[in-house]
Amino acid sequence: MNALEIMVSEHANIKRMLKIVRKYCYKVLKNEALDYNDFYKIIDFVRNYADKHHHSKEENILFDILSNQFGEKIKNGPIMGMLVEHDLGRLYMTNLENALKRLEAGKEDAKLDIIANSISYTDLLTRHIDREDTALYKFAERSLSEENVKMLNEKSEEVEKNAALNNIQDKYLKLINELERKLDAI
Repeated sequence: MNALEIMVSEHANIKRMLKIVRKYCYKVLKNEALDYNDFYKIIDFVRNYADKHHHSKEENILFDILSNQFGEKIKNGPIMGMLVEHDLGRLYMTNLENALKRLEAGKEDAKLDIIANSISYTDLLTRHIDREDTALYKFAERSLSEENVKMLNEKSEEVEKNAALNNIQDKYLKLINELERKLDAI
């Protein structure tokens, strides 16, 4: 198992969802018919696939291993930046959820916050993923010790086994496919 390759493939899945989010926002902007409950499905995907599954591997495994091997410069530099962006993404999802609740309560102006937080999230994650794929992961590939690569792969494999038992990958890949089909049909 190559943990970094799996994380890159997860990024590809997350980028597919980001495209979906943009299309939903455009429908909100154009005041077109759509199921606003799909935004709750998107929030579920972000919280449980992108964040709980994917980001937890980065935060609890990769970032710790990099920090232990390379020290404070990487921990307080690039890794701190990644952690701040993870937190900012979580804030956007909380704000999106609150906007959806306001819309359900009849506050039509909440559509502005739905768009603002969704688009902010997509922009943040697009740039974030690019930096991880092209800089941080490449640095890890060429710089981690053999022992740390082995530890990264072993710990990530445990997470993947747990995710397989809970059907995480299948559930969220099906959701991506469902929302893509739904957008094509609308």
